[in-house]
Amino acid sequence: MSHTIANKEKLLLRVKKIKGQLSSLEKALEDEKECFKILQQISAARGAIHSLMSEVLDGHIKEHLGNHVSEDDREKEILNLASLLKTYLR
Repeated sequence: MSHTIANKEKLLLRVKKIKGQLSSLEKALEDEKECFKILQQISAARGAIHSLMSEVLDGHIKEHLGNHVSEDDREKEILNLASLLKTYLR
């Protein structure tokens, strides 16, 4: 079973919290809140997304790069992961 399926409810709860943070950010912008408050909202949302990425990435590495994976599959997964990380870190 895929790690995202096994942790589906937990991951969906995190996504819902991120949606709430983004809605709060949108409201702060609409209400013309002070820039420091807006920066705090952006920072919180970014941190939450980063944390979600870290959790899914950890499960992905364990599932797709573990000792149980064939050498050919591992090489493909490493290339895929390197490509993903390049786009994520831009």
